[in-house]
Amino acid sequence: MNATGALGRYGEDLAARLLADAGMTLLARNWRCGRAGEIDIVARDGDAVVVCEVKTRRSGTYGPYEHPMAAVTPTKAARLRQLAECWLERHGGPPPGGVRIDLVGVVLPRRGAPLVEHARGVA
Repeated sequence: MNATGALGRYGEDLAARLLADAGMTLLARNWRCGRAGEIDIVARDGDAVVVCEVKTRRSGTYGPYEHPMAAVTPTKAARLRQLAECWLERHGGPPPGGVRIDLVGVVLPRRGAPLVEHARGVA
């Protein structure tokens, strides 16, 4: 695994812990749907399924677009919706609580603890 892959994996580990600590049940990590792409984390939050995108950045690396939340463009949001539909098709259809797309942004400062932020219903 290269440095970028290791950074992403670390961010996903932090995100998975945050979601579990918030009471969600993790259903899958790095779930692939053919050429459509990959869902970083699929979780259950009560009676809803949560498709969670995780974006991890090192502080100071991306200039004004540093914050991970800025990485979810309209194109990325559309792809996440498509991936959510694929998950539902392969796992018995929509749950009673529907589907929600969340984002966990992780910023790793040069010093100190990582900053982990969870945004619900981003797409």
